[in-house]
Amino acid sequence: MKYFFTVLASCFLIGMLNSFSLKNKAEKEIIATTIDSTRGLKDYFKKYFTIGVAVSPRSLKTDEAVLIVKHFGSVTPENAMKMGPIHPKENEYYFKDADSIVAFAKRNNQKIRGHNLCWHNQTPRWFFTNTTGDTVTKAVLLERLKEHITTVVNRYKGIVYAWDVVNEAISDKQGEFYRNSAFYRICGEEFIAKAFEYAHEADPNALLFYNDYNEINPQKREKMYQLVKGLKDAGVPINGIGLQGHWAINEPTDTVLANTLEKFSKLGLKIQITELDISVYPKEHNSRERVAADTTTTFSPEKEAQQIEMYKQCFSLFEKYKKSISSVTFWNISDRSSWLDNFPVRGRKDYPLLFDKNLLPKKAFWEVVNTIN
Repeated sequence: MKYFFTVLASCFLIGMLNSFSLKNKAEKEIIATTIDSTRGLKDYFKKYFTIGVAVSPRSLKTDEAVLIVKHFGSVTPENAMKMGPIHPKENEYYFKDADSIVAFAKRNNQKIRGHNLCWHNQTPRWFFTNTTGDTVTKAVLLERLKEHITTVVNRYKGIVYAWDVVNEAISDKQGEFYRNSAFYRICGEEFIAKAFEYAHEADPNALLFYNDYNEINPQKREKMYQLVKGLKDAGVPINGIGLQGHWAINEPTDTVLANTLEKFSKLGLKIQITELDISVYPKEHNSRERVAADTTTTFSPEKEAQQIEMYKQCFSLFEKYKKSISSVTFWNISDRSSWLDNFPVRGRKDYPLLFDKNLLPKKAFWEVVNTIN
């Protein structure tokens, strides 16, 4: 009975103003009588950590905007602040999409996480080459990196409260510490510390994070820990570590996640879960597993039950480590659209979030809320 009424109370998420379709007058009346009394996800966790979500400019113009405002206390531009979209040519910046997200967040009193300032992926080719197409020198690349970071951070100084400064610089390969990216091949590891220094110079009050995935893998976790500890010990202005949290119904186990959070909490820096989603398909780690992957595209009761248990487990541990964790951000808004659709298996629909395709809270939503002590 409790579940029935809480779901009913959330029906306002189906529509936004009068521009979205409702089946009949009765539904409108339900929305009108419940919209002010329904608590958002951010309200339930207010005493623990900020709840955030990754958004696109388009999503802010759809019925998803109501859900974003109601349930999330911070927003992260999913792509709009990455190097390629925001700095497509050497002497050209494109701020329109990023500005629209910032304006939306400011209107709705939401925090803004900047994502990201330096990443090997989605960096335009010109960044690494000169006019003749040859690879630039270390000095040139660092100067370009400084100019890019300074320009972007200065534009949102005092507005973006936290930045993912360097993203995914650690290798997933055993026996290899740093990812063999163009940044690393040209500059060595120095580009990482320099990026943090440039960002701090541009906005000394912004919180600066190193962000990466596969944080639950023991080997990758140790490398991430050593990188961040090394930066901290060297006096580099780093404030925290971002654990992406792209997990699945088969991982992480309770012990693995607890060990991960315990490990990083020892750094004495802020921890943020930056890109959370829980795939309803077992995680595939190599090409052989992907060939044999589950391609059933229905959200079965079995998958739902497994996802619920994983979300409950994760949030119970987030709450346990609330002194270290300052934010939990979901990567995308609802099951209507996720970056996991068609990835890593082409043609496969995923259902990794707490809101369904109709923007209604799933059972996992209420089980997550019920983890609160």
